[in-house]
Amino acid sequence: MPMKASKVEPQIHTRKQKKDTPWILYIFNHKCFVTTIIGCYSCHWKIKQEKKLKRGQCCSLRERLFYPCLIISFCMSVLLVFVWVESSNEYNGFDWVIFIGTGLWFFWSIVLLSFLGILAAYTSLLLVLGFLLLWEGIELYLHWCHKILILLVIVMCSFFFWILFTYWRDRWLTVGLSLQVFAPYIHLSSIAMMVILSWPLAFYLIRLEGEARFRRYQMTCNERKRNKCNVLTQLRALQVAIGLPFFLILLCLYLLPLGNFSPCVQEKDKLAPKPDLFGHRGAPMLGPENTIMAFEKAVEHGACGLESDVHISYDHVPFLMHDSDLRRTTNIKEVLPNASLTHPSLFDWDFLSTLNAGKWFSQALIKPFFGMKPLSEADMERAGNQKIPKLTELLELAQKEKKFVIFDLNGPAPNHSLRALYVRHVVSIILDSQIEQRLVFWLPAFEREYVKKKAPGFRQVSRLFSVERLTKENITRVNVDYKNLFYNGMREYRAANISINLYLVNEPWLFSLAWCSRIQSVTTDNIQVLNEMTQPSYFMTPKYYLIVWILMDILSAVFIVAILYFHWWKERKKEKLLNSTSIHTESLSTSLRTGESQNQEPSCISIDPVPRVTEIPWTHADLSPALTKNVRKYPYSSHVSVVPMKKASKSKQVSKTIKTPVPGEDDIRQLVPTLKASESIQAPVRDSAREATYQSSSAMKATGIFSSIDVSHPQKQTERSPSTKSSEESLPVFTTSSPSSSS
Repeated sequence: MPMKASKVEPQIHTRKQKKDTPWILYIFNHKCFVTTIIGCYSCHWKIKQEKKLKRGQCCSLRERLFYPCLIISFCMSVLLVFVWVESSNEYNGFDWVIFIGTGLWFFWSIVLLSFLGILAAYTSLLLVLGFLLLWEGIELYLHWCHKILILLVIVMCSFFFWILFTYWRDRWLTVGLSLQVFAPYIHLSSIAMMVILSWPLAFYLIRLEGEARFRRYQMTCNERKRNKCNVLTQLRALQVAIGLPFFLILLCLYLLPLGNFSPCVQEKDKLAPKPDLFGHRGAPMLGPENTIMAFEKAVEHGACGLESDVHISYDHVPFLMHDSDLRRTTNIKEVLPNASLTHPSLFDWDFLSTLNAGKWFSQALIKPFFGMKPLSEADMERAGNQKIPKLTELLELAQKEKKFVIFDLNGPAPNHSLRALYVRHVVSIILDSQIEQRLVFWLPAFEREYVKKKAPGFRQVSRLFSVERLTKENITRVNVDYKNLFYNGMREYRAANISINLYLVNEPWLFSLAWCSRIQSVTTDNIQVLNEMTQPSYFMTPKYYLIVWILMDILSAVFIVAILYFHWWKERKKEKLLNSTSIHTESLSTSLRTGESQNQEPSCISIDPVPRVTEIPWTHADLSPALTKNVRKYPYSSHVSVVPMKKASKSKQVSKTIKTPVPGEDDIRQLVPTLKASESIQAPVRDSAREATYQSSSAMKATGIFSSIDVSHPQKQTERSPSTKSSEESLPVFTTSSPSSSS
């Protein structure tokens, strides 16, 4: 009956535990977590006992050689994503370049951004999984499929970097401008990131320190002298190699604001007026570009000037068109498919005036700009009926609204009749339109001297030349790419009283940078958003930034010191636990040796602890395979089996029992087998041996040999008083059997 009870009770306890435990713990447990990260990293999804790492070991040599490739791919992919995100101001231009080459309009910039984001997310995931495996103490093994993909990521990133360095070098200027705007926020975010990274770093450094102490404790004097320059020095060097760069980077971040310059950090009273806005081809997000509707929308949203592109028809009529063919912004493919690639200057105005210049905007599934807000039904209907306008129509609108006009003048085809005289022809058309000359910003550099004489009221606008040349030509305004703002903020031009107009500025952060840099005007596609800005984005005063900087430095230092102290305290606590357990085991062995020397008897007792006992720290689960089920019910009882070292003679076969009664009703002072051979002893043999031991012990007790040792028979245990039982529960049992019972 007791045996049956011992079999049923654990089952009842397990069922009760399953009933009380939430279901989520059975699904999302630690074993499931480890299996998931191993499966994602190594593609091994079978649940098995994984190979644990030894102290000071991380992975095989092959994995160590490949892991830097994973780190390189991660850095390259993240850098590409950052560069492309900061180049969002150029997305429409990138899509236009791809359209010129393929003839298909699509958001290729968003496709490239998504692709680079997938690469960065993939490499980041593998890096995090590898860190989690190291945290769990599991050896790294990256599957060969992942290794091939990582190499492909490196190749693709290298190809994109080659394109950037060869054809798009100015994209790095955009990154530099973004760092000027976001420098204070990147600085504060970097300090917060260093605080987060200090947790695993402190864990690893303290673990290396514990490893060094453990190695030093294990070494003898000779080994310490011989291996001091090898093992311990390597551990110290690894600590320095990991910890020193971290603290140097942290120190640089603490002192970074001393050498940091951001135009958006300045006093409010020194902030320049808001730059004027020129509508780039009108308002191309609110209407078809280079149409009267787009220019009227730009005027409605506060544009101070209108920017356009001018071509001349075959019959000498200037009209508004940007591209060198009519495919993108007209329905030429429906009307005359074979002439879709013909230069616009080779068509008569009578034919050009019949083309629709708005259906591509209103009825297309893919809009010209990503993230455009939907238009009203009235605006959509109006946009679908737009035609190609003449230059004179734009001049009339500018004169009516008192807006400035600036345009690029494109030369006609080589076989055009006005190939050599198109500049003079356009100047005469402008003068005949009766527009005020002060409203015209003349940008073309061809025949500038003729234009100055013919129309002295035009405001001459130049490209980016030296200040000396501009002063010599009496030019007071330049129209430059916004990337040139990276070079010292164009201070020398502002110092020479030369007004600056930047193109093409669509992003609010870039407009804020131009605002804080005292730029007079910008040309934009996103006029409806920039017009609503009342102050620069990411703007802060120096006093506010100073307070946030000092506060962030203090808090981060406190957190990092606290994290280091926490890991040090945790490691010291583990060492104290291990030392106390080791001292307890050594004292136990010393006491047994002392008892033998006092008795002056030949030692037939092994004082060496059983391997299962010497595991530090040990748990009840470690000992439970060698204990009976009655013993398992008392996890706080200590049971040590002392096995004879050698066979004693028959005359000295004595069963010594250092007996302390154990908790429970049953007699559990039986042998704990330490070898598999002892498990094959039959029950009758054990009973007979126990009976013989009892009889011999009783006889010795009667003669007074063991007056201090109480030997009892299992059948007489029920006769003990409760006080005796309670006193017995707190003491361990050391049982020594005769050779016949332990063999």
